[in-house]
Amino acid sequence: MAEADGGRVRVKVWDGWIRLVHWGVAALVGFSWWSAETGRLDWHILSGEVILALLLFRLAWGVVGSDTARFSRFLRSPLQGLRHLRHLHRREPDTEIGHNAAGGWMVLVLLALLLAQAVSGLFTDDGILARGPLARSVPPDMADAARSLHFIAFDLILIAVGLHILAVLAYAVLKRQDLVRPMVTGFKRLPSAMAARAPRMGSLWLALILLALAAGVVGAIARQG
Repeated sequence: MAEADGGRVRVKVWDGWIRLVHWGVAALVGFSWWSAETGRLDWHILSGEVILALLLFRLAWGVVGSDTARFSRFLRSPLQGLRHLRHLHRREPDTEIGHNAAGGWMVLVLLALLLAQAVSGLFTDDGILARGPLARSVPPDMADAARSLHFIAFDLILIAVGLHILAVLAYAVLKRQDLVRPMVTGFKRLPSAMAARAPRMGSLWLALILLALAAGVVGAIARQG
């Protein structure tokens, strides 16, 4: 969907599901940290399970969802990503319909780290208060390894999120490109010549089915605890 706006076109680039996962996971990661720090471990485990359900949905949506959600559409070679970063200082209009070459790899890194964090939490057992729903299904040494991975993954997530925020700020300052507003509204203002390239949005019913399946899988895992 595109709407004319002067010499540029208002194009819908992000569906509501991508925005739900983006902001939902961001909020839940913060909540997970807070709940762990304050000893609310039941909430911490529940938050991790919701994050895992959203991540599973995002992986499926990255295969069959909206054009801009699909990994096949935005993952390019690492060299293209590095080449894109080399031109970060250039002030130029935004012509990317979805993720740029560098942003696509950041998405993949964040998803991998978040999955490592969420999955390791399922097997974590501190022997006192916190026990993931699958902790009893593995030997104690594996549960200890999962706990270590859980802490390491969180530190790496903080680094990746910091780099992500710095990149968004760099785009705003150096290129005068606002990457936050489209992730809130779903729309970008792009050159009018790109009107015909408005991405196809995914099926509402397919998204609901995938989200229900992801929630069902995680719910089944949670009942193992």
